[in-house]
Amino acid sequence: MTLAYIALGSNLDDPQQQVLDAMDKLASLPDTRLLRRSRLYRTPPWGVLKQPPFVNAAVQVDTALSAYALLDALLDIERGAGRVRAERNGPRTLDLDLLHVEGVQLDDARLTLPHPRMAERAFVLLPLNDLAPALQLPGQGAVAELLARLDLAGCERLP
Repeated sequence: MTLAYIALGSNLDDPQQQVLDAMDKLASLPDTRLLRRSRLYRTPPWGVLKQPPFVNAAVQVDTALSAYALLDALLDIERGAGRVRAERNGPRTLDLDLLHVEGVQLDDARLTLPHPRMAERAFVLLPLNDLAPALQLPGQGAVAELLARLDLAGCERLP
């Protein structure tokens, strides 16, 4: 079994419920145990700015799935939620990103681990910090240190 961290986000079709439903689906993946869930955060859009705010979260799982099998499972959950990849960084019903898999570093056409841009994104590091502030991201630093460098304006914890 291997620890893995997954980011969740949504800004369409009841985003908070989309994220909570996705957490439940992640908890039911084969050979996988959902260990921890972050709090939910409302965050401003990133990239394409003319869209609704997002609801973001992160989960920690313990899994026997390979990184590629886990990625495939995430893509299946997204499709099940009606995800359409029409515009990069545009609005979406559900976005699941595999952030980090313990002991795995990859960089190919299909998957890069750890996620290459997470150190730039408060909407990823804020919920990840709830789960693993001391997690060392290879070549980048600890989650809490990376988060301290980012502008958190517009980010708020949901009740």
